[in-house]
Amino acid sequence: MTFLAPRSLSEALELRAAHPAAVPLAGGTDVMVGVNAGTRRPALLDLTRVPELREWTVRDGIVRLGAGVTYSRVVRELSRLLPGLSAAGATVGSAQIRNRATVGGNVATASPAGDGVPPLIAAGAEVELSSVREVRRIPLARFATGPKRTVLAADELVTAVLVPVRTGPQAFAKIGGRNAMVIAVANVAVDLRPDRREVGAAIGAAAATVRHAPAAAHLAATELNWAARHPADTALLREFGALIAAAAAPIDDVRGTAAYRRHALAVIAARALGWAWDEYRATTRNEEPFCTSP
Repeated sequence: MTFLAPRSLSEALELRAAHPAAVPLAGGTDVMVGVNAGTRRPALLDLTRVPELREWTVRDGIVRLGAGVTYSRVVRELSRLLPGLSAAGATVGSAQIRNRATVGGNVATASPAGDGVPPLIAAGAEVELSSVREVRRIPLARFATGPKRTVLAADELVTAVLVPVRTGPQAFAKIGGRNAMVIAVANVAVDLRPDRREVGAAIGAAAATVRHAPAAAHLAATELNWAARHPADTALLREFGALIAAAAAPIDDVRGTAAYRRHALAVIAARALGWAWDEYRATTRNEEPFCTSP
Protein backbone atom coordinates (compact mmCIF):
# COMPACT_ATOMS: atom_id res chain seq x y z
CA MET A 1 0.00 0.00 0.00
CA THR A 2 1.36 3.43 -0.99
CA PHE A 3 1.44 5.80 1.98
CA LEU A 4 2.12 9.49 1.40
CA ALA A 5 2.78 11.71 4.43
CA PRO A 6 3.17 15.42 3.59
CA ARG A 7 4.18 17.85 6.32
CA SER A 8 2.87 21.07 4.79
CA LEU A 9 -0.16 22.11 2.78
CA SER A 10 1.90 22.92 -0.30
CA GLU A 11 3.47 19.45 -0.20
CA ALA A 12 0.02 17.87 0.29
CA LEU A 13 -1.35 19.65 -2.79
CA GLU A 14 1.66 18.64 -4.87
CA LEU A 15 1.22 15.00 -3.85
CA ARG A 16 -2.52 15.22 -4.52
CA ALA A 17 -1.80 16.39 -8.07
CA ALA A 18 0.82 13.68 -8.60
CA HIS A 19 -1.30 10.89 -7.07
CA PRO A 20 -4.96 11.71 -7.82
CA ALA A 21 -6.07 8.16 -7.01
CA ALA A 22 -4.72 8.36 -3.46
CA VAL A 23 -7.44 8.63 -0.82
CA PRO A 24 -7.04 11.57 1.58
CA LEU A 25 -6.76 10.41 5.19
CA ALA A 26 -7.65 12.83 7.99
CA GLY A 27 -9.24 11.14 11.00
CA GLY A 28 -9.64 7.85 9.16
CA THR A 29 -12.96 7.07 10.82
CA ASP A 30 -14.54 6.34 7.43
CA VAL A 31 -11.61 5.27 5.24
CA MET A 32 -10.11 2.84 7.74
CA VAL A 33 -13.35 0.90 8.13
CA GLY A 34 -12.91 -0.46 4.62
CA VAL A 35 -9.14 -0.83 4.96
CA ASN A 36 -9.42 -2.80 8.20
CA ALA A 37 -12.17 -4.98 6.73
CA GLY A 38 -9.98 -5.79 3.76
CA THR A 39 -12.47 -4.42 1.25
CA ARG A 40 -10.27 -1.43 0.29
CA ARG A 41 -6.54 -1.18 -0.27
CA PRO A 42 -6.11 2.34 -1.65
CA ALA A 43 -3.03 4.49 -1.72
CA LEU A 44 -3.36 6.87 1.22
CA LEU A 45 -2.55 10.57 1.43
CA ASP A 46 -2.13 11.14 5.16
CA LEU A 47 -3.07 14.73 6.07
CA THR A 48 -2.67 14.42 9.84
CA ARG A 49 0.81 15.99 9.77
CA VAL A 50 -0.29 19.14 7.89
CA PRO A 51 -0.46 21.91 10.52
CA GLU A 52 -2.40 24.38 8.32
CA LEU A 53 -5.38 22.02 8.29
CA ARG A 54 -5.61 21.83 12.08
CA GLU A 55 -6.14 25.55 12.70
CA TRP A 56 -9.29 27.64 13.09
CA THR A 57 -9.51 31.42 13.05
CA VAL A 58 -12.12 34.18 13.15
CA ARG A 59 -11.96 37.17 10.85
CA ASP A 60 -14.61 39.62 9.67
CA GLY A 61 -17.42 37.56 11.16
CA ILE A 62 -16.33 34.30 9.51
CA VAL A 63 -14.99 31.23 11.28
CA ARG A 64 -12.43 29.49 9.08
CA LEU A 65 -12.35 25.87 10.17
CA GLY A 66 -9.35 23.98 8.89
CA ALA A 67 -10.42 20.65 7.42
CA GLY A 68 -8.41 18.77 10.05
CA VAL A 69 -10.15 20.31 13.08
CA THR A 70 -11.66 17.43 15.05
CA TYR A 71 -15.16 17.26 16.47
CA SER A 72 -13.74 17.08 19.98
CA ARG A 73 -12.21 20.50 19.39
CA VAL A 74 -15.42 21.84 17.85
CA VAL A 75 -17.34 20.81 20.97
CA ARG A 76 -14.68 22.12 23.33
CA GLU A 77 -13.63 25.33 21.58
CA LEU A 78 -16.50 26.51 19.37
CA SER A 79 -19.68 26.07 21.40
CA ARG A 80 -20.12 29.86 21.68
CA LEU A 81 -19.33 30.77 18.08
CA LEU A 82 -20.98 27.80 16.35
CA PRO A 83 -23.37 26.16 18.84
CA GLY A 84 -25.30 24.29 16.17
CA LEU A 85 -22.18 22.57 14.86
CA SER A 86 -21.00 21.97 18.42
CA ALA A 87 -24.31 20.33 19.35
CA ALA A 88 -24.14 18.12 16.27
CA GLY A 89 -20.50 17.30 16.95
CA ALA A 90 -21.36 16.04 20.41
CA THR A 91 -23.53 13.35 18.79
CA VAL A 92 -20.82 12.09 16.42
CA GLY A 93 -19.79 8.58 17.42
CA SER A 94 -18.04 8.07 20.73
CA ALA A 95 -15.48 10.25 22.49
CA GLN A 96 -12.74 8.23 20.79
CA ILE A 97 -14.29 8.79 17.36
CA ARG A 98 -14.73 12.53 18.02
CA ASN A 99 -11.04 12.74 18.91
CA ARG A 100 -10.23 11.54 15.37
CA ALA A 101 -13.15 12.55 13.16
CA THR A 102 -12.67 15.86 11.37
CA VAL A 103 -15.02 18.48 9.99
CA GLY A 104 -13.36 18.30 6.57
CA GLY A 105 -13.59 14.53 6.50
CA ASN A 106 -17.28 14.67 7.37
CA VAL A 107 -17.84 17.12 4.51
CA ALA A 108 -15.67 15.30 1.95
CA THR A 109 -17.27 11.92 2.66
CA ALA A 110 -20.56 13.37 1.37
CA SER A 111 -22.76 11.09 3.42
CA PRO A 112 -26.37 12.30 3.46
CA ALA A 113 -26.44 11.34 7.15
CA GLY A 114 -23.35 13.31 8.22
CA ASP A 115 -24.39 15.04 11.44
CA GLY A 116 -22.06 18.02 11.07
CA VAL A 117 -23.26 19.06 7.64
CA PRO A 118 -26.86 20.29 8.35
CA PRO A 119 -25.75 22.93 10.89
CA LEU A 120 -23.12 24.16 8.44
CA ILE A 121 -25.57 24.40 5.55
CA ALA A 122 -28.22 26.03 7.76
CA ALA A 123 -25.64 28.66 8.72
CA GLY A 124 -24.74 29.38 5.08
CA ALA A 125 -21.26 27.83 5.13
CA GLU A 126 -18.87 27.65 2.19
CA VAL A 127 -16.27 24.99 1.51
CA GLU A 128 -12.73 25.83 0.43
CA LEU A 129 -11.26 23.54 -2.24
CA SER A 130 -7.53 23.82 -2.93
CA SER A 131 -5.16 22.51 -5.59
CA VAL A 132 -1.82 23.53 -7.07
CA ARG A 133 -3.90 25.35 -9.70
CA GLU A 134 -6.20 27.47 -7.56
CA VAL A 135 -8.19 27.93 -4.37
CA ARG A 136 -11.94 28.16 -4.86
CA ARG A 137 -14.92 28.51 -2.55
CA ILE A 138 -18.41 27.25 -3.19
CA PRO A 139 -21.55 27.07 -1.04
CA LEU A 140 -21.45 23.88 0.98
CA ALA A 141 -25.01 23.13 -0.15
CA ARG A 142 -23.66 22.68 -3.70
CA PHE A 143 -20.65 20.53 -2.79
CA ALA A 144 -22.26 17.08 -2.59
CA THR A 145 -24.02 15.86 -5.73
CA GLY A 146 -25.19 12.52 -4.33
CA PRO A 147 -24.21 9.89 -1.75
CA LYS A 148 -20.38 9.80 -1.68
CA ARG A 149 -20.26 12.07 -4.76
CA THR A 150 -18.98 15.67 -4.83
CA VAL A 151 -17.76 18.40 -7.17
CA LEU A 152 -14.20 17.87 -5.89
CA ALA A 153 -11.70 17.66 -8.77
CA ALA A 154 -9.15 14.85 -8.85
CA ASP A 155 -6.32 17.17 -7.81
CA GLU A 156 -8.25 19.07 -5.12
CA LEU A 157 -8.46 18.75 -1.35
CA VAL A 158 -11.05 20.13 1.04
CA THR A 159 -8.89 22.51 3.04
CA ALA A 160 -11.42 24.50 5.10
CA VAL A 161 -15.04 25.25 5.83
CA LEU A 162 -15.99 28.92 6.23
CA VAL A 163 -18.94 29.56 8.52
CA PRO A 164 -20.58 32.87 9.45
CA VAL A 165 -20.40 33.50 13.19
CA ARG A 166 -23.89 33.07 14.55
CA THR A 167 -25.92 36.19 15.28
CA GLY A 168 -28.72 34.33 17.05
CA PRO A 169 -29.59 30.94 18.51
CA GLN A 170 -28.89 27.73 16.66
CA ALA A 171 -30.40 24.32 17.30
CA PHE A 172 -29.74 20.76 16.15
CA ALA A 173 -31.94 17.70 16.58
CA LYS A 174 -31.30 14.10 15.58
CA ILE A 175 -33.19 10.86 15.86
CA GLY A 176 -31.68 7.39 15.75
CA GLY A 177 -31.87 3.98 17.29
CA ARG A 178 -30.07 5.29 20.39
CA ASN A 179 -28.40 8.47 21.64
CA ALA A 180 -24.80 7.65 20.72
CA MET A 181 -22.73 5.54 18.33
CA VAL A 182 -25.49 5.62 15.76
CA ILE A 183 -26.07 6.87 12.21
CA ALA A 184 -28.96 9.32 12.14
CA VAL A 185 -32.35 8.19 10.89
CA ALA A 186 -33.00 11.90 10.35
CA ASN A 187 -31.54 15.17 11.59
CA VAL A 188 -32.32 18.86 11.27
CA ALA A 189 -30.58 22.15 12.00
CA VAL A 190 -32.04 25.63 12.54
CA ASP A 191 -30.18 28.95 12.46
CA LEU A 192 -31.91 32.16 13.64
CA ARG A 193 -30.52 35.48 12.37
CA PRO A 194 -32.32 38.23 14.31
CA ASP A 195 -30.14 40.98 12.83
CA ARG A 196 -31.66 40.24 9.40
CA ARG A 197 -34.83 38.52 10.57
CA GLU A 198 -33.89 35.43 8.60
CA VAL A 199 -33.90 31.72 9.36
CA GLY A 200 -31.72 28.96 7.96
CA ALA A 201 -32.92 25.35 7.99
CA ALA A 202 -31.32 22.16 6.69
CA ILE A 203 -32.13 18.45 6.90
CA GLY A 204 -29.97 15.34 6.77
CA ALA A 205 -30.38 11.59 6.34
CA ALA A 206 -33.59 12.18 4.41
CA ALA A 207 -32.47 12.73 0.81
CA ALA A 208 -29.56 11.90 -1.48
CA THR A 209 -27.70 14.91 -0.03
CA VAL A 210 -28.10 17.20 2.94
CA ARG A 211 -30.46 19.89 1.71
CA HIS A 212 -31.92 23.29 2.51
CA ALA A 213 -35.59 23.62 3.45
CA PRO A 214 -36.30 27.11 2.02
CA ALA A 215 -40.10 27.07 2.35
CA ALA A 216 -39.87 26.17 6.04
CA ALA A 217 -37.18 28.80 6.62
CA HIS A 218 -39.25 31.49 4.88
CA LEU A 219 -42.33 30.62 6.95
CA ALA A 220 -40.44 30.91 10.21
CA ALA A 221 -38.72 34.14 9.19
CA THR A 222 -41.99 35.85 8.25
CA GLU A 223 -44.27 34.50 10.96
CA LEU A 224 -42.10 34.71 14.08
CA ASN A 225 -42.61 37.95 16.00
CA TRP A 226 -39.05 39.25 16.08
CA ALA A 227 -39.90 42.62 17.63
CA ALA A 228 -42.24 41.61 20.45
CA ARG A 229 -40.72 38.16 20.87
CA HIS A 230 -44.07 36.54 21.50
CA PRO A 231 -44.07 32.77 22.08
CA ALA A 232 -44.06 30.72 18.90
CA ASP A 233 -47.56 29.55 18.09
CA THR A 234 -48.01 25.78 18.23
CA ALA A 235 -49.66 25.83 14.82
CA LEU A 236 -46.64 27.67 13.39
CA LEU A 237 -44.24 25.09 14.81
CA ARG A 238 -46.36 22.29 13.35
CA GLU A 239 -46.48 23.95 9.94
CA PHE A 240 -42.72 24.50 10.05
CA GLY A 241 -42.25 20.81 10.79
CA ALA A 242 -44.60 19.85 7.97
CA LEU A 243 -42.65 21.98 5.49
CA ILE A 244 -39.38 20.47 6.68
CA ALA A 245 -40.82 16.99 6.07
CA ALA A 246 -42.10 18.06 2.65
CA ALA A 247 -38.61 19.20 1.66
CA ALA A 248 -37.23 15.71 2.28
CA ALA A 249 -36.94 12.87 -0.21
CA PRO A 250 -36.36 9.90 2.09
CA ILE A 251 -36.05 6.22 1.24
CA ASP A 252 -36.83 2.98 3.02
CA ASP A 253 -33.71 1.31 4.44
CA VAL A 254 -32.57 -0.76 7.41
CA ARG A 255 -32.66 2.29 9.71
CA GLY A 256 -36.21 3.41 8.95
CA THR A 257 -38.93 3.78 6.38
CA ALA A 258 -39.50 6.89 4.30
CA ALA A 259 -42.80 7.48 6.07
CA TYR A 260 -41.15 7.26 9.49
CA ARG A 261 -38.41 9.68 8.43
CA ARG A 262 -40.95 12.26 7.28
CA HIS A 263 -42.88 11.92 10.55
CA ALA A 264 -39.69 12.13 12.62
CA LEU A 265 -38.48 15.20 10.74
CA ALA A 266 -41.76 17.02 11.34
CA VAL A 267 -41.51 16.34 15.07
CA ILE A 268 -37.83 17.16 15.63
CA ALA A 269 -37.94 20.23 13.36
CA ALA A 270 -40.79 21.74 15.37
CA ARG A 271 -38.82 21.07 18.54
CA ALA A 272 -35.60 22.57 17.15
CA LEU A 273 -37.31 25.78 16.07
CA GLY A 274 -39.05 25.98 19.43
CA TRP A 275 -35.76 25.57 21.31
CA ALA A 276 -34.04 28.25 19.23
CA TRP A 277 -36.94 30.69 19.55
CA ASP A 278 -37.21 30.17 23.31
CA GLU A 279 -33.50 30.97 23.61
CA TYR A 280 -34.01 34.15 21.60
CA ARG A 281 -36.98 35.19 23.73
CA ALA A 282 -34.99 34.61 26.93
CA THR A 283 -32.73 37.53 26.07
CA THR A 284 -33.67 41.19 26.38
CA ARG A 285 -33.10 43.91 23.83
CA ASN A 286 -30.31 45.38 25.94
CA GLU A 287 -28.35 42.16 26.18
CA GLU A 288 -25.72 40.95 23.72
CA PRO A 289 -26.02 37.19 24.20
CA PHE A 290 -24.79 36.12 20.80
CA CYS A 291 -21.05 36.49 20.46
CA THR A 292 -19.22 37.70 17.37
CA SER A 293 -15.72 36.96 18.62
CA PRO A 294 -14.02 34.15 20.56
